[in-house]
Amino acid sequence: MSTKTIIDNLLTAVLVVDGNLLVHFANTAAEQLLTLSKRRLQEAQLDQVVEDISLDTRRIKRCIESEQGFTDSEVQLVIDGAPRWVDVSVSPFSLEGKTMALIELRLIDQQKKISQELQQRAQQQAARELVRGLAHEIKNPLGGLRGAAQLLERELAQEELKEFTQLIIAQADRLRNLVDRLLGPQRPGLRQITNLHSVLEQVRQLVAMEIPQDIKLSRDYDPSIPDFEMDPEQLQQAFLNIVRNAAEALGDKGHIQIRTRTAFQVMLQGRRYRLAAEIRIIDDGPGIPEQLRDTLFYPMVTGKEGGTGLGLSIAQDLIHQHKGRIESQSRPGHTEFIIYLPLRR
Repeated sequence: MSTKTIIDNLLTAVLVVDGNLLVHFANTAAEQLLTLSKRRLQEAQLDQVVEDISLDTRRIKRCIESEQGFTDSEVQLVIDGAPRWVDVSVSPFSLEGKTMALIELRLIDQQKKISQELQQRAQQQAARELVRGLAHEIKNPLGGLRGAAQLLERELAQEELKEFTQLIIAQADRLRNLVDRLLGPQRPGLRQITNLHSVLEQVRQLVAMEIPQDIKLSRDYDPSIPDFEMDPEQLQQAFLNIVRNAAEALGDKGHIQIRTRTAFQVMLQGRRYRLAAEIRIIDDGPGIPEQLRDTLFYPMVTGKEGGTGLGLSIAQDLIHQHKGRIESQSRPGHTEFIIYLPLRR
């Protein structure tokens, strides 16, 4: 059995590149991962076979020059518009007197998704407990402050002075509303069999009336998604928060697409579902700032001036109540929020 046959039967994708990052060899697993044939891969530039890669490819060149290998975990590749997660190992070796780099790409998509979901749930729970504790501490003195202002208003003889007590009451009410939003949706909601696209259409129509003229809002629906049990008001609020976020990120010009598909064999909250609805909200804005990506769904985390940072946190909570999952993928010029909702176990 030849060495080539053995390498072709590996589950790990293997590439061989030179100092100019030209591909000289690719095994069958690399073909499948990069969705290109060996003939097209060979002599192609590495940065031409993937749309985007989070690994600095200059490290591969330095590896060849210094003859020192390296490994990197959870590297994101974007292939055909879809992100894939891999662990990367790069090893220099000599071939016919020329130093080359052997690149191994081990796909970790499933492990990454499970890890992200577990981490997201733990972070969500910790953040919710912290925020609710603080919110209750704020709520008690607010009630006293509002009550004192009402009592004071009754004692005031001059009408012009009541303007100040009204200001205190109005601001106390505003803070109370903010605290209630921080506490998140408390009611379980009224579930009924509803069409997903009717909910999304309501969201689209609401946002279409708010956004600037140069923002295009389109949809691409899969009509095969069956009606399922949901609280339509809660899901409408969740989708509305995400679409509005996308519109605000675009500013005055851009494109938002709402896309639905069916997904098969999806793990949600520790359970496997044979069928799930997949909703993608995609925009071509500047992308989520790197420093916000790990804490994006935390309450009070926002990249917008004057924002409360509650929209995505509330959306996550509402999706979670429907036993679903929400995740995000972002790079400059392309941001997606992907929501999975279970249909059938």
